[in-house]
Amino acid sequence: MPVITVEAASLDMEQKRRLAEELTSVAASILGMPAETIYVFLKENALENIGVGGKLLKDREKSVSSPREVRA
Repeated sequence: MPVITVEAASLDMEQKRRLAEELTSVAASILGMPAETIYVFLKENALENIGVGGKLLKDREKSVSSPREVRA
């Protein structure tokens, strides 16, 4: 039973459906196994629970909405 785990921020239902379908299809093809044997786990993480470069994504989201100076 192959297991594929995807961790991401918020996903909508269409994204979840496509990930489950397409990851299953590709894995079944590569592994030569029936699609029914492939498990896909989608784990959603709130932005306040993800840090990148020492900053929480929730805090980075706030700074992106602020105007930035553009240098040429």
